[in-house]
Amino acid sequence: MADPSSTEHAPSLSTPSQPATLAGKVLFITGASRGIGEAIALRAARDGAKIAVVGKTSEPHPRLRGTVHATCAAIELCGGEALPCIADIRDDQAVARAVEATVERFGGIDILVNNASAIWLSGTADTPMKRFDLMHSVNVRGTFSCSRECLPFLKQSDNPHILTLSPPPKLRADWFAPHLAYTISKYGMSMCTLGLAAELAPFGIAANSLWPKTMIGTAAVENLLGGTEVLSQCRQPAIVADAAHVILTQPSRVFTGRFCIDEDVLREAGVSDFSRYAVDPAQTPALDIFVEL
Repeated sequence: MADPSSTEHAPSLSTPSQPATLAGKVLFITGASRGIGEAIALRAARDGAKIAVVGKTSEPHPRLRGTVHATCAAIELCGGEALPCIADIRDDQAVARAVEATVERFGGIDILVNNASAIWLSGTADTPMKRFDLMHSVNVRGTFSCSRECLPFLKQSDNPHILTLSPPPKLRADWFAPHLAYTISKYGMSMCTLGLAAELAPFGIAANSLWPKTMIGTAAVENLLGGTEVLSQCRQPAIVADAAHVILTQPSRVFTGRFCIDEDVLREAGVSDFSRYAVDPAQTPALDIFVEL
């Protein structure tokens, strides 16, 4: 296996003779009640996957679209099977119960998607410690906890994957300065990928990270980053879901330790037209944070 700290010499995507599919695979997806997590779930559902929808939102939220139950209903309409798991991943017992319920219902776990994340894009003086604690509890600790709890079952899968929604861990001061606490927490998720890829290689468990090249139209953009004006410069969550699908159908013993960018993954897979992912095709998508020109 290539050194997971470097993607320069990492193996390219495989090109299977048959269409890649997640049919029958069991996915445990955190933060799946909306946004990117929901999009990854629905893409897998179209293959006929079985999906544990893990999230806190059981009842409609006044400012946030989507619930765990709504995602489950959409999964079943797409042809997949769904299990609602109302859980706060900061709660170890809640994570353990969700994993246990998934295994009881579907017989195992093939794929863990660490998507749940908290965000607060402010400088140090404007970041309350409760926000610092929230981001580190959800982003870093939650990723570690879910990965740890799923491990016994991933070891039993024939093509096990851990996919974490976090950026390439490049030490650039200009990426830390504007929102130090958030950057540390997202890099903590990336460090989980770095370590797990090497630690779990003997078991054939892949650990990769995925990050969007451009801003993605999610609740965070609508509520925190500027509303409809910024939203028009975003791509839809489907682009991340399609890239995730490519990664999760790769052979786990070969494709691991990668820090992937959604557009790059899809270009290597043969996609050349990205206009269909645009929220507003008349606008040029804005680069996301932690992405180099």
